Amino acid sequence: MKKIGLISDTHGCFDEKLRNFLAETDEIWHAGDIGTIELSDQIAAFKPLNAVRGNADGGPLRIVWPEFSLFECEEVRVLITHIGGYPGHYDKRAWGRIITDHPDLFIAGHSHILRVQFDKKNNLLYLNPGAAGSYGFHRVRTALRFEIDGKDIRNLEVGEWPR
Repeated sequence: MKKIGLISDTHGCFDEKLRNFLAETDEIWHAGDIGTIELSDQIAAFKPLNAVRGNADGGPLRIVWPEFSLFECEEVRVLITHIGGYPGHYDKRAWGRIITDHPDLFIAGHSHILRVQFDKKNNLLYLNPGAAGSYGFHRVRTALRFEIDGKDIRNLEVGEWPR
């Protein structure tokens, strides 16, 4: 069993509230717009990090982190990208990867809007953790944590903090 912390759109912010929420996780997945390479290194020093770059990530982040990350966690096939859309309205590039890679779990960021939805048509769970940072139009900062045990994704929790 793995305990996962899921964040996106930190835009340079990884404060004590976020650290406390993620403290009991085994690893952190970041769905892009990290902010700086220094923050990426800081998160990776805190917990093992699997991340993708976002549209606002430049310089070294574009070299270090890919646009898409496809991997297995336990028995769950995971696909992460930053600009992915959502079920019924996927981004064209993300849709191509969903069709090709057949993930069980598809994760995107970018919208700054927390969304958890099962996509019946593609038989996958869609997660967008919203925005964990203080930059953007959102009024509430959000993050997710959950467990993956074999093929099961369970115990999903939402963290919320005022911006």
